[in-house]
Amino acid sequence: MTYPLIATLGLAIAACAAIVLLAVAFRRTPRVPRSRVLIALLLTTVLMLALTALFDNLMISAGLFHYAPSHLLGVSIGVAPVEDFAYPLAGALLLPAAWVALQKGGSARREDFRQLVVASRPISWINTAFPFAAAYVLTTREIDAVLLIGFLYFLVPYNFAMYGINDVFDYASDVANPRKGGVEGALLPRRLHTPTLWIAALTNIPFLVLLALAGGPAVWGALAVSAFAVVAYSAPGLRFKERPFLDSLTSSTHFVSPAVVGLLLAGADLTGGILLLLSAFFLWGMAAHAFGAVQDIVPDRAAGIHSIATVIGAKATVRVALALWTAAGLLMLAVPWPGPLAAIIAVPYLLNCAPFWALTDERSAESNRAWRRFIALNYFSGFLVTLLLILEWNSA
Repeated sequence: MTYPLIATLGLAIAACAAIVLLAVAFRRTPRVPRSRVLIALLLTTVLMLALTALFDNLMISAGLFHYAPSHLLGVSIGVAPVEDFAYPLAGALLLPAAWVALQKGGSARREDFRQLVVASRPISWINTAFPFAAAYVLTTREIDAVLLIGFLYFLVPYNFAMYGINDVFDYASDVANPRKGGVEGALLPRRLHTPTLWIAALTNIPFLVLLALAGGPAVWGALAVSAFAVVAYSAPGLRFKERPFLDSLTSSTHFVSPAVVGLLLAGADLTGGILLLLSAFFLWGMAAHAFGAVQDIVPDRAAGIHSIATVIGAKATVRVALALWTAAGLLMLAVPWPGPLAAIIAVPYLLNCAPFWALTDERSAESNRAWRRFIALNYFSGFLVTLLLILEWNSA
């Protein structure tokens, strides 16, 4: 599938959706000021296209990435291929139209939409999309249709499935959990449970099919493991999240599997260095899950939910997380240059977690302060990793 075809399909879908949304909104409210809506669409489109032209040209000229000529039409604005402008144009059409439709849909509809967005944990979208994109781009050294499909999939639909399914089947414990209902997770009302599961299926299956078609048996296996881990973590009958230690293994799979899919789609040779890097990433993911489970010990026990933290207790779980982060940092020291520089990234996580070395179960909720810092640390770590990737790119 070529880049122009993907761009055209994306633009066509966004345009059709925008027309439908605006038609629904105008029908509900005939007196809605259509001229203002159209002006807003026009201004948004001009601004998005201008920003794309500026930053695309700057990044491509700096050598941060390039495109395979065989995948392009050959028309460009500066050095930016014209296909790149389809996506900001699609967003400029779709997002304002969606906003108008929601505004005219009443407060209940807007609240439902907000709850569904919160269920996907927007603050964590990049945690799965970035590993896929980094693995793919560093292997192929180019941007193509497969990269865009995979990045979009692991950015939103994948997270909606992972967290939405969890919120549906964890409703009983979430009701008793004071940190639910905001940035750390939605408290989905029961009326949204069935729609959430349908949306998860309908937004994930097409992407999985496209990615499977782009790869061979190894990619199929990686996608199967990734999708299974997403479902098995929360779905009744499997509920890996209630199987201590398996819960941390499964949660880490959620974040490492996108990188594995990216490597396999790009045809990477899984050298010893890459396997060490993936192992360090996997240990990091286990540590993150274990430490995150500590804050929920009290509500989880009240709801009868088992986890690594409810079984071995807050103090032991914190120490396990510290050991795993330490091991992840040490493994990075054995990765080919500039990988060892990434070992320092483990230090902020250790400093954030260490004060809870002797945390009791009764005070386990206090670790939520560190968990909120952990979310911010991920962005700082992502910045450092990006710098290392640029260093690796330029040294190759």
